[in-house]
Amino acid sequence: KTEKEKEKEKEKQKEKEKEKDKDKPKEVFVINPAGNLYYNWLFIITLPVMYNWTMIIARACFEELQHTYLIYWMILDYTSDVIYLADMLVRTRTGYLEQGLVVKDEKLLRDRYVSTFQFRLDVLSMLPTDVFYFVLGLDYPEIRLNKLLRIGRMMEFFTKTETKTNYPNIFRIGNLIMYILIIIHWNACFYFSFSKSIGFGADDWVYPALDDPDEPDFGLPMRKYAFSLYWSTLTLTTIGETPPPALDSEFLFHVVDFLVGVLIFATIVGNIATMISNMNAAQAQFQARIDNIKQYMQVRKVSKELEERVIKWFDYLWNNGKAQDEREVLRYLPDKLKAEIAIQVHMETLKKVRIFADCEAGLLIELVLKLRPQVFSPGDYICKKGDIGREMYIIKDGKLAVVADDGVTQFVVLGSGSYFGEISILNIKGSKAGNRRTANIRSVGYSDLFCLSKDDLMESLTEYPDAKGMLEDKGRQILMKDGLIELDPAKILPEAQELEEKVNKLYNTMELMQSKLKKILGNYKNADKALRCRITDLDDFSWLNMHSHIEKPFYKPCSKHCWPHEDSK
Repeated sequence: KTEKEKEKEKEKQKEKEKEKDKDKPKEVFVINPAGNLYYNWLFIITLPVMYNWTMIIARACFEELQHTYLIYWMILDYTSDVIYLADMLVRTRTGYLEQGLVVKDEKLLRDRYVSTFQFRLDVLSMLPTDVFYFVLGLDYPEIRLNKLLRIGRMMEFFTKTETKTNYPNIFRIGNLIMYILIIIHWNACFYFSFSKSIGFGADDWVYPALDDPDEPDFGLPMRKYAFSLYWSTLTLTTIGETPPPALDSEFLFHVVDFLVGVLIFATIVGNIATMISNMNAAQAQFQARIDNIKQYMQVRKVSKELEERVIKWFDYLWNNGKAQDEREVLRYLPDKLKAEIAIQVHMETLKKVRIFADCEAGLLIELVLKLRPQVFSPGDYICKKGDIGREMYIIKDGKLAVVADDGVTQFVVLGSGSYFGEISILNIKGSKAGNRRTANIRSVGYSDLFCLSKDDLMESLTEYPDAKGMLEDKGRQILMKDGLIELDPAKILPEAQELEEKVNKLYNTMELMQSKLKKILGNYKNADKALRCRITDLDDFSWLNMHSHIEKPFYKPCSKHCWPHEDSK
């Protein structure tokens, strides 16, 4: 090929690559709707929305407010317009999930936003209605009422905040109060504007006259708003104590206000009752549990001393925030999130145990999910000498004393981070103590412990056989240091678990032999039946030959594996 042809081919390939690049979806910077950046932007857009919802109606009804601070209003108005416009751009860059992945294609994001109803509201809110200022003048800020259509962004911010906050009930109450204040504010503005249309001081119901020499303060801007707000609050809260209306229009306005007030009052009562019940739900459930225990102890005639100990134990749980059942609280979470929470809460505690220090991460995760918190009251024995060891314990908070059999002499006091019982749950072969406790351990005060049962440990170790061997070696080394392991193989008794395994194997072998024996017996019976049937046929055949003068035999030879009837002989 000539050089020109080669250059043409290269140009064609470049054009094809450009076309392919054009066909590929164009990825852009995408804002994650679940991220902090999106939440912070919602806070920013909420500010102009709240400004418009409170100040547009106030400026429209109280003209002095509009005239006095006109320059400031213009700056705030057009600043809010810029933020509104930026919000539309943010919406075109806000990602969404499709098949579990965030969509980053610019065209898909834009088309999705344009196809929503919210896009139409956003466009309406950005219509340049300010051009009517040139026609009507600057005394009509109500031409900007279309800016109120962005209220959805404020609602979204409140919803996300309610989810994020650690005090959702307090936030809900504050949110409800804010909505009520906005309604009272709007009603106050309507009342003042309605009084203006009728005439200030026309009767006792409307706003007093502005030029009354006896009450000159009613002409001040602050008094106008304060009096209107006071009247609106009395009316909407159904308190009354306002002058009765005189005109038909005043009656109608008053009726509408009362209806709105009844709805507000019902909303307040209903929401606050729900919030209070939600706030006290945990306490009510816990108190019901205590009442059931009290009733049971009274019926069973438990001693007063023991009853007081039980009640004090419940008080300790509630006052220290330990009344919740961890498994019940976390049961709605997927296993992955449960594991992550358990790792953050319990992993450091579990690593303090010597035998678990070098274990695989997978085994430790299995074990932290199985740790159960337990609380012991003063004087409770966690274990006694000679008890069968079915659990090991890790001290989170509190003090435990190792005491003698008399219960008075203290050998040592265990504090936070200490642990015991790890050897007894491993069933180490040759241990002189076996799986029995070797000491009396008693709680000095209230103690918070983590408990790991033997069954949970063995269940986890079935998936980690190497870790099981390593744990047994570590436990054996600890026992050798303390002189608690039998070194003579002849004196080592077989472990209960080994005997159990042998019995299970024998049982399985017996079941297999029984099934084979049943099969052999079945085959023997079938063969025996067939043999007997053939012998019977031969006897009948020989009998027929001996009586050949009979024309037609009355017996049909046995063609099936069955016994011949006695009548046929």
